[in-house]
Amino acid sequence: MIDRLNLSDNELVQRYLSGDVTSLEFLINRYKDKVFSYIMVNVKNHHLAEDIFQDTFIKVVRSLNLGKYTENGKFISWVMRIAHNLIIDHYRHLKNLNTVSNDASGVDYFNSSKLSDENIEDFMINEQILSEVKELLDELPDDQRQVVVMRLYLDLSFKEIADQTGVSINTALGRMRYALINLRKVITERNIILTKV
Repeated sequence: MIDRLNLSDNELVQRYLSGDVTSLEFLINRYKDKVFSYIMVNVKNHHLAEDIFQDTFIKVVRSLNLGKYTENGKFISWVMRIAHNLIIDHYRHLKNLNTVSNDASGVDYFNSSKLSDENIEDFMINEQILSEVKELLDELPDDQRQVVVMRLYLDLSFKEIADQTGVSINTALGRMRYALINLRKVITERNIILTKV
């Protein structure tokens, strides 16, 4: 019996291309949580994240079958780029439609236990904090926001961030440093308090 746990990503890809479908299933399971988390952090909508996640792996399978994957030891970086591009495509499509989703906050305001009388104040404070943090992140340049999201929300190391974004570790660290400097500057200028009083 094959011990797929000890096989590298590229070995699993080669086994899949040789007809072993189970190797691809194992490879997808190896990274599904990381890919889904990355998509979810960027789109902030569970159903949309599921759709983009599914589209990502459909594209992965099609690209593998068409021979579009080159063995360079960075399978997960390749998958994350596909997911990232699909997220960008989604936002471009929304921008072209000029529509706004009522589900953008990810909260069902009309059917939430948090809206009970004793919790309404906490709920409103939490929503305000989340809204302000999102606005702050939206003000960062794309490369800085991406590093913050990958480091703080996806809990990736700076080496992983560097691999997935195609930059050096020093560049990833520098982007994080400048992101934090920029966030502190905006928080100070606007006198924003991001905690419950």
